[in-house]
Amino acid sequence: MNAHGDFLIIGSGVAGLRAALALADAGTVTILTKAEPTESNTGYAQGGIAAALGPDDSTDLHLQDTVAAGDGLCDPDAVRVLVEDGVRGVRELLEWGAAFAREADGRPSLAREGAHSVRRVLHAHDATGREIGRVLWERVVRDRRIRVLDDARASSLLVERGACRGAAYVDRAGVIREIEAGATLLATGGAGQVYRETTNPAVATGDGVAMAFLAGARVADLEFVQFHPTVLSVEGAPRFLLTEALRGEGARLINRDHEAFMARYETAGDLASRDRVARAMVREAERTGSPVYLSLAHLDAAFVRSRFPTIAQVCGEAGLDLAADPIPVSPAAHYMMGGVATDLDGRTSVRGLFAAGEVACTGVHGANRLASNSLLEGLVFGVRAAHAMTRPAQTAVWAETAEVVPIAPPEGPAPSSAAVRDLMWRQAGLVRDRVGLAGAVQQLQAWVAVSLRPDGGLPVPTGDREAASLAIVGWLIARAALRREESRGAHFRTDRPERDDIHWRRHVADVRAD
Repeated sequence: MNAHGDFLIIGSGVAGLRAALALADAGTVTILTKAEPTESNTGYAQGGIAAALGPDDSTDLHLQDTVAAGDGLCDPDAVRVLVEDGVRGVRELLEWGAAFAREADGRPSLAREGAHSVRRVLHAHDATGREIGRVLWERVVRDRRIRVLDDARASSLLVERGACRGAAYVDRAGVIREIEAGATLLATGGAGQVYRETTNPAVATGDGVAMAFLAGARVADLEFVQFHPTVLSVEGAPRFLLTEALRGEGARLINRDHEAFMARYETAGDLASRDRVARAMVREAERTGSPVYLSLAHLDAAFVRSRFPTIAQVCGEAGLDLAADPIPVSPAAHYMMGGVATDLDGRTSVRGLFAAGEVACTGVHGANRLASNSLLEGLVFGVRAAHAMTRPAQTAVWAETAEVVPIAPPEGPAPSSAAVRDLMWRQAGLVRDRVGLAGAVQQLQAWVAVSLRPDGGLPVPTGDREAASLAIVGWLIARAALRREESRGAHFRTDRPERDDIHWRRHVADVRAD
């Protein structure tokens, strides 16, 4: 049986939940989530949420730090919206009971992270995303106007005469169903699983970007994938994010000889932006022929364990003491700056289709996201998209053109998820070049062609659908990285190592051929 409703939200992270709460007064809301409702990138966000609440801070200063981290590609209007609406959004979370860490006088405890000029990161120790998700989820489940369908895996967007009218999804019994809605919001998160090494949960397979592209929506800036520099790297242990807040509290990156090395590469040292820290780690590992480590041994052990209890526990399970031992770390895929292109109200190039959070590309992050702006983005643009969804349908408009991308005729075997992830890690990862990217584009294009259903949708079987999503997003990432013949932010090419503002201070966008 198919269903109808006023508003459809695909995804249950901070952007989707906050949008649902904003929409509930305007009509019926349905949330589709592919796993448990609380399983999203939101819950894995450790460090915190940035907002200009401190006495030495301002929205102008937060804007300046965000633009500097974005390496020349931030949309200043989008950043202004983020930092100003973000203050209101975070204060709202405090009013709703978010249990952020507090100082003795009751004020929120503010941490500092890389590329921030002051302390402005609110945190719930090292489980901030989980706490924000809890607050939003408790309000959602109490609202009878909001219906949540879990284990509902969206497979395609329903588009007629250029307008989105809902989505098809596969229910827990494997049956394809449709749900129609007056407005549809993609809040599906990122695509970290497109890489072999990632901090992202298993659900982050890029379904939203893949479905939007197949439906004819414009995508942009996908060459900019942020690799988090400090991820636990112990053989036999899961890859686990070690939040940037560790370095904000004084942790140091050291080499095999216990030498702090970041000052050799960056004037900002351990608190340089993520792209620079990650590449410096690779260079130091190549120079010494050995892994690099994160050390907190010079800090008070009791403080370390109380400030970062989750990380201390995970390190302990790997046989390491966070407060005393050198912790082996290496970069891993973490966040997509690009995604489905939207305006500042979440509108896409397809009428009736909206996007917010990591799946969207507003231009707010430019070429490299400032730490702890991700939860803020979902909070701010989830609300803005919700408000736009209640108004007459329009499409977003851009001055820059998008390259029209045809999908080749099918030929050859379909890929596995593991094959896509390995190829992307080797040839379109932290460090890239023309030869590797060209080979990746050719292989991924062939895989995309054989992965789709005859009607152009994602396959129904779970494994096939995941591999198809990863192949589409990987193909779009590699295509954009091959076209951008410079290095900027998170995009670094050894054959084009310099930033080129004359030719490339612009966005790279794609749209599917009809």
